[in-house]
Amino acid sequence: MSLPPLDLTLPTDQLRILPWPDPVIDDQGHELRSGYVERFWLPILGPTTLFFLRRVAAGLDESPEGFDLPVLDTARGLGLGVRGGRNAPFLRAIARSMTFNISRFDGERTLEVRRHLAPLNRTKVERLPPQLQDEHTTWQRESARHPTVEQHRRRARRLALSLAELGEADESIEHQLHRWGLHPALAHDALRWARDRQTTPAALVAADLPRPSAVRPIPPPPPVAPGAAARSGRPSPSWPPASPPPPNRSIAPARGTSLPPTGDAA
Repeated sequence: MSLPPLDLTLPTDQLRILPWPDPVIDDQGHELRSGYVERFWLPILGPTTLFFLRRVAAGLDESPEGFDLPVLDTARGLGLGVRGGRNAPFLRAIARSMTFNISRFDGERTLEVRRHLAPLNRTKVERLPPQLQDEHTTWQRESARHPTVEQHRRRARRLALSLAELGEADESIEHQLHRWGLHPALAHDALRWARDRQTTPAALVAADLPRPSAVRPIPPPPPVAPGAAARSGRPSPSWPPASPPPPNRSIAPARGTSLPPTGDAA
């Protein structure tokens, strides 16, 4: 597989590392240092590229908005060389991550890197050794049957954000999450996350939810002539008029979100 051309000339002082967000991959993918990436992405990327990405992930944990990566120190810390131009081991590690759409350059000295990797597609799975192919099939089956803690957490946050956008109170949201079988600690974490992000567009996109509609302003009351109520003997109508009782509807999660199974899901 050919590597993309790089204009970066080494040695250079530093690279600016920025996160490369993707709502779908960030929600459904696997963290760069997860067991899934280490087990199944390693044969695809190679150890050099994977170690480089793990180093970047640690830096983004400390500085989520981005950080300056010292090129020479990082290369030496990973046991990589920087000589040889485009074929330098450190450059090849970056180029290989670009080949798999994990990183991309924005300008000459800024590298955007994803913090999660998507599950392997069929083509990549077929490149694994037979034993790993079998393990990957087993992992998919077990993951669907027994969701991980991370999958439970993401599902809980989706549901909490959906309920928050429906205008439910905090107590009602937690109670509904409990009824759906979510552990109280998980439900409370999901509620806090939803309240922090329910007005953030990125959160709505990640949860596949519509943007909250604008609230219609209440029209001004009709003019009433002074003393009209007294002459008619009838009380003045209250304003604003009382809202009709809400329809009897059951709380439903956002479109595309399946309900968790009953029972202790923690």
